[in-house]
Amino acid sequence: MVRKQDSRALAPGDSARLLALLAPVLAGLKQLWTVLLYSSAYLSVVTVLEVGIAMVVLSLPPSPAPVVVGLLTFAVYANDRIADADDDELDKPDQTAFVRRHENALYVAAAVAYGLAVASAMLGGPAALALSLLPGTFWVLYASDWLPRLGAGLRRLKDVLLVNTAVVALAWAVSLTFLPLAFADRGVTPTVGVVFAYFFLRSFVDAELPNVRDRAGDAEAGVRTLPVVVGLERTRYVLYGVDAATAAVLAYGAAAGFLSVPVAVALGAGLAYSLGVTTLLTRYADRAWLTVAPELEYVVAAAALAVVALG
Repeated sequence: MVRKQDSRALAPGDSARLLALLAPVLAGLKQLWTVLLYSSAYLSVVTVLEVGIAMVVLSLPPSPAPVVVGLLTFAVYANDRIADADDDELDKPDQTAFVRRHENALYVAAAVAYGLAVASAMLGGPAALALSLLPGTFWVLYASDWLPRLGAGLRRLKDVLLVNTAVVALAWAVSLTFLPLAFADRGVTPTVGVVFAYFFLRSFVDAELPNVRDRAGDAEAGVRTLPVVVGLERTRYVLYGVDAATAAVLAYGAAAGFLSVPVAVALGAGLAYSLGVTTLLTRYADRAWLTVAPELEYVVAAAALAVVALG
């Protein structure tokens, strides 16, 4: 017996028409991702997740804190990409071309974002306002030529080995932990200390891993990062050490009762993902995805926290 042809199957002509319809959608999505990636806007989305993680772990009520930190992130990194366009040209020619093409628009968007962030922070009181000003202050010390202009012996913090990464990690750990705390008008507790240590260590890794791809441009610009000074293999072992320190912080937090075991395990899931990225560091050192991959740790951690909350 001959079976009838399934009427639901797509004929070759139908497939071609479907692909033709999808092509502009896919092209639009690709263009959107290019804008999010090269403008640093995707980092804002990740930062919103990070603040959400902090608020969940610290049991804080809803507040504008995630939006404030997200806007600050965009403002700081957009300005950083404009300031470093010459240094990034060797390692990231496509990003540099995008930044130069849209430099004026990025300046305006960054200024508006920073203004909105500061204005929103005022709703949280003086402490929140002061904390909202910190990332911009840190960026001036980190990336601008303000310090070298003060004296011949001074250098940008970005050019100083380990200090560069530690400054970035400290700026974001303070913002991620204490800004939502200021909005909630809560005091500092041992759990806050654990969360701060977690974000400092994770931000250290997040800041150092992209330096792997940027090592040629950093070396030419005189920026002393771990990959430039000690090489890829030793950088990987340093980051393993930071990952181990994070695991110790989570284990301590759970053992001391500052974190619940399910929360510690959820944050550990993100850590395990990050460890996998670090393991691939030497093999894929020049791949573009190595710049984005570290930030996805917080997507994993947030998803694991959601499972814990739903369970």
